[in-house]
Amino acid sequence: MNNDIERVLYSEEDIRAVVTKLGKQLTNDYQGKKPLVISVLKGACLFTVDIIKRMDVYLDLDFINISSYHGGTESSGKIDLLSDLKEDVADRDVLIIEDIIDTGRSLEYLVNLFKKRDAHDVKVCSLLDKPEGRVVDVNVDYVGFHVPNEFVVGYGLDYEELYRNLPYVGVLKPTVYEK
Repeated sequence: MNNDIERVLYSEEDIRAVVTKLGKQLTNDYQGKKPLVISVLKGACLFTVDIIKRMDVYLDLDFINISSYHGGTESSGKIDLLSDLKEDVADRDVLIIEDIIDTGRSLEYLVNLFKKRDAHDVKVCSLLDKPEGRVVDVNVDYVGFHVPNEFVVGYGLDYEELYRNLPYVGVLKPTVYEK
């Protein structure tokens, strides 16, 4: 797998440091509240686990699975809800945990969905933000790193369900997906 990576953008140590920083910030911001933390599957699962371990607040955890890439390297523009929440978001402080914000379409879909379901407040924490890929104006409240407009994998992010288990975030060699 490592041979398929053009270069490492963020090492395991870089990720650990930013997760610790974000965990402290979220602890401060959610003090006295009991947020519903929603992990967007599958990509955000590793980041979610690491973040909530560093949040010193009571919280509930749920998962949602949506898809817009459908196996490719670019968003299709169509969002599919593959698996919905078990918890009710009505009157809850919702914290969406994402792996990467690219076009913004998936995030816009989720925020609108939870607002329509009467969430009290909806905030977003993303490991990665790729502003150059944005086609929809969305607000990301907590960001770990900004990434260039390249195809990245690792630490939960995948290409054709592979590379999620890399402990770092790296740029995938174009020769891997330009077959």
